[in-house]
Amino acid sequence: MKGLSKSRLGIMWLTAVCAGVGLFTVTAGAQEVREDLRDLRQDRQDVRQDTREIREDRREIRQDTREIREDRREIRQDNRDIREDRRELRGDRQVLKDAYKSGDPDAIKAARRELQKDRREYRGDLKDRRQDVRELNKDRRERRRDVRDLREDKHDRRADMRDVRQDRRELHRDLHSRRAGR
Repeated sequence: MKGLSKSRLGIMWLTAVCAGVGLFTVTAGAQEVREDLRDLRQDRQDVRQDTREIREDRREIRQDTREIREDRREIRQDNRDIREDRRELRGDRQVLKDAYKSGDPDAIKAARRELQKDRREYRGDLKDRRQDVRELNKDRRERRRDVRDLREDKHDRRADMRDVRQDRRELHRDLHSRRAGR
């Protein structure tokens, strides 16, 4: 090193720096292309996943709609049963009144038993209707949640599609600049 002058050392240093920068840019170009390809693959996977989630959300919405229809049908049937039970209770009360008027203890006992049985059926039908109304409200909440999820998944898929287009542009730009730099 003692035989080298400062100017030669400066030239060597400058040459080494230029060579390093040149190699770094070629390497950086290849790394950018690899990164762009990796990003593009990942974004495509995201789009496919979003599409699967959208399909699943639609399936869940259809299922919730079927359950809502079934719950409404059950509530209508419960209402018919309740109306029928009320008619039976009115008839049972009239039979009990008539039994009291007749004074027959066996008829009174039978009328009371029939009235209690019909009251139990009436309460059971009321309970069934309350349960069906709860299920209907639960199914409606689930459908609203699924619709909201569907909307969010569609939004995510649009964003991922934009990312795919952006990654393609970057990949083509990097490939073009790398080819131009050779």
